[in-house]
Amino acid sequence: MGAHHAEGVTDEDETVDTSAAEASVKAALGHLPAWMQRTLAWLLGRWPGRIVIHGVKAFMRLDMFDRSMTIAAQFFTAVFPILILITTWAASRDAEKFADALGLPEETRSVIEGAIQGAGAASFGIAGVLIVLASATSLSRALTRCFTAIWAVPKPKSGLGSAWRWLSVVLVLSLSLVVVRAATEPVDVQPLRDALPLVVTFGLEAGVALFVPWVLLAGAVRWRLLAPGALLFALLMLTVRPATAAWLPHALEVSADRYGPIGVAFTYLACLYTASFCFLATAVLGQVIATDHEKLGQWIRGPELAREKQEASDGI
Repeated sequence: MGAHHAEGVTDEDETVDTSAAEASVKAALGHLPAWMQRTLAWLLGRWPGRIVIHGVKAFMRLDMFDRSMTIAAQFFTAVFPILILITTWAASRDAEKFADALGLPEETRSVIEGAIQGAGAASFGIAGVLIVLASATSLSRALTRCFTAIWAVPKPKSGLGSAWRWLSVVLVLSLSLVVVRAATEPVDVQPLRDALPLVVTFGLEAGVALFVPWVLLAGAVRWRLLAPGALLFALLMLTVRPATAAWLPHALEVSADRYGPIGVAFTYLACLYTASFCFLATAVLGQVIATDHEKLGQWIRGPELAREKQEASDGI
């Protein structure tokens, strides 16, 4: 049942949606030169073009630009307090490690280190910890809304029984921020000095991108349907992360010099928006690939979904 609902549309809806998309493309191509029309029509008539068209249309329809900004803001206000809390509990001397993990500039580094070193585990208390964790679950709820929209599945029931899913996602995302950064460091083993960090990082990010929607949707969408989006995200981040690593330190220094800690916050928000955009865009594209009617989509969905469709058609 979950796999059938995960497609989100019936065969008739998919046919209508495809026809509408093709009509829109033809109308747009009509304004181009003849040679360009033929080239683009050939490209868009193949599997990659069809996937891109449906992916862009779904991304716009689901308003993922605004959702990406929401996720970025929620990530900033949810994950960073948890990292500070964990660092404070571990030991105040780990403040420098925390600053190193986030790549903070000197001006903001001193503020963060002073805040962590000046606070002890007792300063949070049980009430403080509960408030931090409860506030952090807003990120999980926002992500849940995104994935239910992408996969057109009912929202999982909310309650104390589902709180563990929210907390586990927040903790996994918090730890992955530091673990993935540490995994990008070259190793001393030859000839895997540069290749091994890439493989480990790819595996970690694919695992996180697979774990988050599967847990938040309470298994309503099977992991094999989520796998294309997770693999696309990990593959995309292999190029986005090095570019961000090259840009971020200089941007943080400039922001800190001009605007102080508030400039650093906005710079991190821009970085998080990019990551959120990549995360949701690949999730949408993965959904389009997994529900496509041709061979790859059928192979991803597997024989189980085919049997469910056959049983549903026989029962009508």
